[in-house]
Amino acid sequence: MITYISCAKIMTGKSNRDFSIATKPFFELQANANAVQMASYSISELKNLLKINADIAQENWLRYQQFFNEDNNPEPAVFSYDGMVFQKLAPETFSDKELYYANSHLLIGSFLYGLLRPLDLIKKYRLEGNVVLPENKGEKIFDFWKPLLTDYFIKQIKADDGILINLASDEMKNLFDWKKITREVKVITPEFHIIRNGKQKTIVIYTKMCRGAMTRYILKKRITCTEDLKAFEYEGFHWYQNSKGFEFNLIS
Repeated sequence: MITYISCAKIMTGKSNRDFSIATKPFFELQANANAVQMASYSISELKNLLKINADIAQENWLRYQQFFNEDNNPEPAVFSYDGMVFQKLAPETFSDKELYYANSHLLIGSFLYGLLRPLDLIKKYRLEGNVVLPENKGEKIFDFWKPLLTDYFIKQIKADDGILINLASDEMKNLFDWKKITREVKVITPEFHIIRNGKQKTIVIYTKMCRGAMTRYILKKRITCTEDLKAFEYEGFHWYQNSKGFEFNLIS
């Protein structure tokens, strides 16, 4: 069983230990080429390109200017991202053995690196899927990655048991030919809802929290049977027995 999650915009994290078996991103060559292109933009251009404020633009301009510096040490991907999914995944609480297991069963979608394993060493960056870089034939980042990632993703899933637990945001499907993915492997996309006044709602922050917590649950317990997902509970969210799939509700 392979679990798929999204990268996060916030990247201020660091690993809390040294790893003797860190890994190299499979698409590092393409990531480096795109980083070179990003380094050609000014602060004001990055501000417009990424739709960010001036402070964040300056921070990421520096990141790209220093991307290839010898003292710019990479960090394992799972420790680099600080979004809510990663906060609830809490990789710092994993043992080395658990992290090595996760490295074979968790993939992280990334606009710069394509697909990452948890222990792949990466540099900090900011990029969006709809960015068009000058040397990429007028393609958005989404379209740049699609032909490179689709078959590779399918191969990784089939090399396990052919089952993908999709806990990524919807936009991260655009890195692939998602129709081909669903034809080739079994895809399960858990949903998380709040039931309030009898009405079902999706609240983004709760969804992110549950995605991180479920990823942690899958990896910590080494879940291999999809039915075992139904035992997942988090802060009042639990499997809705009348659902046709994997729907988890919180009654508020």
